[in-house]
Amino acid sequence: MAPKFHMFSNGPRPVAPFSHAVEDDGWVILTGQMPTEPTAPDAPLPEGIEAQTRRVMDNLLLILGELGLGAEHIVQCRCFLTEFERDYALFNETYKSYFASDRLPARTTVGVTALAVGALVEIDLIARRPQEGES
Repeated sequence: MAPKFHMFSNGPRPVAPFSHAVEDDGWVILTGQMPTEPTAPDAPLPEGIEAQTRRVMDNLLLILGELGLGAEHIVQCRCFLTEFERDYALFNETYKSYFASDRLPARTTVGVTALAVGALVEIDLIARRPQEGES
């Protein structure tokens, strides 16, 4: 089966040439999302790491929702922070609020020098569709 490349008209406007998600054999890979507002992509970014993390997570969940999936299907996240030492603790508090405490995805968090659109945070992820007989 060939991979499926997904773009959603109500999803965040891409800041580069990519698909919102690519799916193959039950695996769903979401492109890293920025803290842009899907309904107003040219609006200023939210202020601070907490607001930007919420917007990024909401954008990821919007795309997962278009695919009939939710946070419970996420198996791995990669997180990128431009102000790692300053923002790491508050980022963690905000991030973990999106998951059940017993279903935290595997995760890598990396400090970087810059992100597209001047963002403080970007997150990409891998999700897995439930297989037949799974809940």
